[in-house]
Parts: sequence; structure tokens; C-alpha cells
Amino acid sequence: MKKKVEKVESKGIDTTELLAAMDELEKNNGIKKDFLMESIESALLSAYKRNYECGEDNIKVVIDKVDGQMHVFQEKTVVDFETFEDEGTQIKLDDALELDKNYKIGDVIQFELMPKDFGRIAAQTARQIITQKIREASREVIFDEFKDKKGELITGLVQKADGRIVVLDIGKIEGIMPKKEQIPGEVYNVNDKIKTCIVSVEKGIKGSTQIILSRASTEFVRKLFEIEIPEIYEGVIELKSISREAGSRSKVAVYSPNPNIDPVGSCVGQKGIRIQNIINELNGEKIDVIEWNEDPSIFISAALLPAKVLAVDVHEEDTFAQVIVPDDQLSLAIGKAGQNAKLAARLTGWKIDIKSESQFREMLAEKEAEGETSEEAVESVETEETETTVEE
Repeated sequence: MKKKVEKVESKGIDTTELLAAMDELEKNNGIKKDFLMESIESALLSAYKRNYECGEDNIKVVIDKVDGQMHVFQEKTVVDFETFEDEGTQIKLDDALELDKNYKIGDVIQFELMPKDFGRIAAQTARQIITQKIREASREVIFDEFKDKKGELITGLVQKADGRIVVLDIGKIEGIMPKKEQIPGEVYNVNDKIKTCIVSVEKGIKGSTQIILSRASTEFVRKLFEIEIPEIYEGVIELKSISREAGSRSKVAVYSPNPNIDPVGSCVGQKGIRIQNIINELNGEKIDVIEWNEDPSIFISAALLPAKVLAVDVHEEDTFAQVIVPDDQLSLAIGKAGQNAKLAARLTGWKIDIKSESQFREMLAEKEAEGETSEEAVESVETEETETTVEE
């Protein structure tokens, strides 16, 4: 099938200024010129059909990338006399041969159309559509820029803070920090510069990009550690897990495969300066840095710091651990409102049942009094969940 353009005596519309503007948009805004070209051609085609009441699908609007001229074409297929039905989409073979003796049935001929006032109409009717396409493309560019930044730390300027949400200027777009993502007790004022973590990047209404920010997430603590402790960023120290109650306390488990490196000491820093910088950013939130261990009993003991642990009996099939602490350490191990135990359970991924030494002995005595052997009693006590049991 051959295509050929048969031009009428008319000149295309000069769009060199438009092409220059598209070059600038691609350079400054990252909007691809080809995408803009397709959008503009589509907009101009809609404008032409609407203003000239043309419903045919064989009309095309093309902008020449070389000379900057805009052309409107109507395509017609060459048919024989018997099958000719539609003058708008077909041309008889005899008429086509008058244009070029080499035409044959099935060829497509492009006839250029260019009403003398289409330039004015196109400019008026297409401007809004073109602007919309450019806006949509800009939104897509912003979405592409931020979609891979989930979990990253970003600094923003507070634009609005009404107690429920905080709106921050983070550059090309605004981010939102909902109430649940704010650190309890913190007060944010307009023009405050604060660090946050990107927790979500989604497309909102009409294609707009919605970015949710957080200071209350565990990822925020993770990123602060990566920034403050070079060994974590470089991978020399691994940050294994984090549990957190924002504004109150965080527990962070770290590990280094290099036996010559003290992961806890490296995170704390000389005279505690490294960890203090993180605490200051979190407005005084307490942070327990714990060395991770593949032995769950050792890891669980460390996770319950600052409480001292006498014994840990683990049941790996149930990820359950029975923990015995000195009598004077029970309330410390459990923590206010169970906070220390809950954080330890989240950090380790184990269900933890904490009992004082006296409680354990009393329960052991009760079992023995019921006629069970000591071995049976210990097994029963260790697997029995009580009110102090904390799950992840």
C-alpha cells in the first residue's frame, strides 16, 4: 500500500515558537517533547473537528519537527467505481490516476486541508487543552520523581499546622503529615524547618501526587541512624530491627559480622554524641541500642534492657519465650503500661511471658503440690501464658 501527499495551494501554520517552548519545557521541567507533540496534535485535531463539524476519522494534524509547520491532512483510500461509497474517505481510481498514473486500488492519498482561519481557531480552542496536557505531564514527572523515594528522609518547610495535619513544602510539591504520623507532644509552627520520612507516594484526585510524611514511623528512626552513623550507611553495621512508641521510647537492634567492631558502641559514639544527636532530633525520645544475636534467648534478654534477666526458656515452634527476672526488676522489665515488654516483643518477633523469681517459685510449688514432678511442673509453667505475656 502506497501513501502519497497531494498538496493543495495552501501553507501550513507556523509553530516554530511552539516548538521552541516545548524545547524549554523538556529542558527545565523534564516533560518529553514527543509527549507534548502528541498531546498538541491531538488537541488541534479535536479543535479542527469541532469547528468544522468534521466527524471523519481520516483527518490528521501533524506538526513538522523540522520546519515547525502544522499541517491538516485528510486521508482517502483509492477504490474502484463499484465500491465507491463515501467521498469523505474514498477516491475513485479514475480520479486518483489523474493525480498520479501510478496509483492503484488500496493506495492511501493524503490531501492537505488548511482553512485560512484555522490558525486563529486552533490557537483559541487548543490552548486550554494543551495547558492541561502540560499540567498532567508535570504531575507525572513529579510522581515519577518521588515514587522511588519511599522511606527516604526529606526536609520540609511547614506551610500549615492546625493540630490535625501538617502541610510541608518539600520542593516541587507539598507533603502532608497526618496526626498519626506526628510525634505526640511535638508542636509545629509555620516556617519551621523539620525532617520527615516519606512513607507513601500515591496518585490522588485528577492525577495529582499525594505524599504522606512521617516523624512517628520506625523508618524515620532508621534513616536518622543511617545519617548519623556512617558504619550503618556503609553496611559495616547492620540495623536488624526497630520497635518504637513515638515520643516515648525506641529499641534498635544492631549487628556487625566483623568481630572487631562494637556495633552498640559505634552507634552510641564517643561520650554518647552520636546517639544524642538522634535523641535531640526526636525531642528527647529514649533510645535503647541493643546488639542483635542469632541466639533468641540472648537477644530477648538484651531486648528487655534496662531490666536484668535471670533466665530465658524459648519454645521455637511457638516463637514463645518464658523470661524470669529478679523480684525488684519485674516492673522495670514490663515497663509502664507494659511498654518495655511490648517493645521487646516487637523488636524480637517473639511472644514474651515475664515472671519474677518469686512468682515462678510459687507456681512451681503449686504444681508440685498437685502431685506433678518438678520436670513436668517446669514445662507447664514455662508454656502457660499469663497476664504478663506480650505478643509482637
